[in-house]
Amino acid sequence: MSDASATKSISFEPSLFKPEAIAAETLAANEAFRKAMSGGPDWWDIGAPAYRAAAASGRGPFPPPAQSARARTIQVDGKGGHKVALRVVAPEKAKGVYMHIHGGGLVFGSSAGQDPMLERIVESTGMACASVEYRLAPENPYPAAWDDCESVAAWLVKNAKSEFSTDVMTIGGESAGATLTAATLLRMRDRHGYTSFRAANLAYGNFDTSMTPSQSLAPDKGILVGKISIKKFGEAYLPAGINPRDPDVSPLYAKLNKMPPAIFTIGTIDPLLDDTLFLHARWIAAGNEAELAIYPGAPHAFNIFPMPQAPAANARIDAFLKRAIS
Repeated sequence: MSDASATKSISFEPSLFKPEAIAAETLAANEAFRKAMSGGPDWWDIGAPAYRAAAASGRGPFPPPAQSARARTIQVDGKGGHKVALRVVAPEKAKGVYMHIHGGGLVFGSSAGQDPMLERIVESTGMACASVEYRLAPENPYPAAWDDCESVAAWLVKNAKSEFSTDVMTIGGESAGATLTAATLLRMRDRHGYTSFRAANLAYGNFDTSMTPSQSLAPDKGILVGKISIKKFGEAYLPAGINPRDPDVSPLYAKLNKMPPAIFTIGTIDPLLDDTLFLHARWIAAGNEAELAIYPGAPHAFNIFPMPQAPAANARIDAFLKRAIS
């Protein structure tokens, strides 16, 4: 190895993390986002079912997403006789399959709520998109969601060729979906011997349920998520007695060899900032390829809402996925 290649490294640009790096447009959008999320009850006070019902009826801070006319649902056999629904949006001739896992703290969200994102990825990459309707906590705590995602991944690996005429596989998700994406990659490697995913999209996941410093030092109530809500989500999905640093729950502590190329996306004011920075570093240290996209002033989940940096972040993710299947 030459001296040049030995010393080559990926460095962080300090200016990205300074307050002056945050554009006025981003500051204004963050304040509007904060106001939109304030005033209503916290989900742990009224219960997850009531909060979900309010959101589904349009009584939450954001309207329900539009539905795709070409979306369909496949039922996949899960563990213990459980059926897992798979929401599919596909082009006439798919160039690959993107297994998507939605966010929501493992307590909220649905595959049916992902249609606009799936449509965007279909149009940008030419892949068929399949979003997992995994079971939610607290009604279904760990390992229910993990098992559902593993079942779907194993089914897709076996059936993608016959279902979509391609066996080129990619995977990804946002927030809790990124957490489950990493766990699914590890389970597919360790339990199924499958390491052929072409790419992983890991957007602002919680990769350490025991809480990284940025989680522990976050404001009690941030924009969309804060320290209190992160703790409440963890309490909802992780049963007592489970080690919060178990690699199946917290992939930051897993052996990360034989992982696919990954794109890590994070905003600098996201309480999960350290999770992304740390896992990105460990991903590379394990000999994998990884790309890090940092957005000054962007809050948690910024690219799934109409925020200023969302178009650029989503275009970069889509381009990464498209390159991976080329």
